[in-house]
Amino acid sequence: MPHHSRRQLLRALWGATAMAPLAALAGFNFFTSEYTATREELQAQVAKRFPVQQRYAEIFTVGLRDPQLSLDARNNRAAITAVLSIASPLLRPSQVEGIVTVSSALKYDAAARAVRLDRPQADRIELQGLGGRDAERLQQIGGAVAQELLRDQPLRTFKPEELTVGRKTYEIGDITVQDDGITVALK
Repeated sequence: MPHHSRRQLLRALWGATAMAPLAALAGFNFFTSEYTATREELQAQVAKRFPVQQRYAEIFTVGLRDPQLSLDARNNRAAITAVLSIASPLLRPSQVEGIVTVSSALKYDAAARAVRLDRPQADRIELQGLGGRDAERLQQIGGAVAQELLRDQPLRTFKPEELTVGRKTYEIGDITVQDDGITVALK
């Protein structure tokens, strides 16, 4: 390949990568010492851990399924919206469904090499077909159990080789939520 053709090819490749949004590219960035995980990658990791359920007061079974991850760059938080089900022999019908959205800050768990949800809180709960005091009580139960089920839920777990480049092993620093992924500083 002639020298000027190689230069043109490199310019074309540089132009194409410069146009691509950096946050949308998963992986290690050598220039900024950061690792970016895309929203799609995180969504796939979250989905693997569902459905989940837990008993409450030996009377209710609360379940979450079909999680959808959203990221809020402005508030540096992640949110999971899931289908919520509450079942009990005391209910008529015996199961109620709805939607719950739980938002959370993020923290790094060095022992597990995982970015986890930190202090999740139920922001929105909507139950179908119920109103009044029954709906309020079930919303409280659903919110409390959803928060418990999602507490410390990992969003991204790193393999040791992902944090090693050459002979250097990196530690995770600050976690920044973006609209289309999360970026962790490597130090």
